[in-house]
Amino acid sequence: MQFQTPSILAINGGSSSIKFALYSMSDPVDRRMYGVIDRIGLKDTTFRSDDLSGTVPVSQCIGTLDHRAAATFLVDWLDKEIGLDLIAAVGHRIVNGGVQHACSEPFSDALLLELRRVSAWAPEHLPAEIAMVDLIRERRPELPQIACFDTAFHREMPNVAKTMAIPRRLTAKGVERLGFHGLSFAFLMEELERNAGAEAARGRVILAHLGNGASLAAVRNGKSIDTSMGFTPAAGVPMSTRSGDLDPGLLWYLAQSEQMTPQQFNHMVNHQSGLLGVSETSSDVRDLLDRETTDSRAAEAIAMFCYQIRKCIGGFAAALGGLDTLIFAGGIGENSPVVRTRICQELGFLGVDLQAVRNDDGEQVISTDASRVAVRVIHTDEEIMIAKSVRAIMNHSSRPSE
Repeated sequence: MQFQTPSILAINGGSSSIKFALYSMSDPVDRRMYGVIDRIGLKDTTFRSDDLSGTVPVSQCIGTLDHRAAATFLVDWLDKEIGLDLIAAVGHRIVNGGVQHACSEPFSDALLLELRRVSAWAPEHLPAEIAMVDLIRERRPELPQIACFDTAFHREMPNVAKTMAIPRRLTAKGVERLGFHGLSFAFLMEELERNAGAEAARGRVILAHLGNGASLAAVRNGKSIDTSMGFTPAAGVPMSTRSGDLDPGLLWYLAQSEQMTPQQFNHMVNHQSGLLGVSETSSDVRDLLDRETTDSRAAEAIAMFCYQIRKCIGGFAAALGGLDTLIFAGGIGENSPVVRTRICQELGFLGVDLQAVRNDDGEQVISTDASRVAVRVIHTDEEIMIAKSVRAIMNHSSRPSE
């Protein structure tokens, strides 16, 4: 599985997974390998990879690994199978870039120090992402590493959307609606323009990235004007194990009635809530759909999920002044026709009209020809956006100064 020319390594670290992909340095659209370490922190952590050469994909259980051990396994595996010397640069998805970072940039000591300082802003993601950068620095200190911020897509949101109704002294410290899933949203907008043209991409668009984490964005003239997640990825619509938006008074109530600490509250809203909390059985939409006819809790969890997303779409349509295109992406958005149907079934007043066969087949356009709103399904690709950013920065840094 040896490659003979330099490659870009794109690393997409999540709360329980590490996705990775290898791209040609000369053409970041040319993907040479893809893989994932899944179920990190749980029993039976799994590793899968496919080098796209026609060989049998690798799939194996690698024990019960935390993020540091999983990262070490990945780097060791890449060194053995590819050779770290053939990796020209590494790009990392960094969930939270705060208010200061509006585009990708090389890691520096100062940037790492700042990310460590704000790691509590995204405790399920940032510490693990920083640990991966540190590990590669230890193994290959000269290897360029690039931070690709998930928040950058939303940095130009209007103040009315990103300002929280809290004392201005906190806003001055960077507490505002930051938004996430930016790499996914940027890819979806590129694909919309490629498939439907520039006019569609400049229109009134709602992007629904529905996966283990879920968020929506309202986009006009190609720019984010609002998004459902807030200062942290726990806000917005309910997710697999995250609560989404809550009454802020709930923290004080639970501190008094349950003696719940801030740490316990954080764990609850990130790991014990959402679909899992309501169903009490599973965080997986597929499991809940299988059980909904016999388990009222599963049915209620699915109904809540679809209702809150539908409500968010309605609100964003109001912010946009109408709706031209609705895009579903992410593991649920791309693969669950039932969820797409239930989200859209009450959106006829906006001009949404699904075509059942197209939706069941997961076609690119799942709305009827007469629908005023084009409803699309797009397979998102955050890793290719990382690779593109890395190549752009590397090419810029290699140019002689003028």
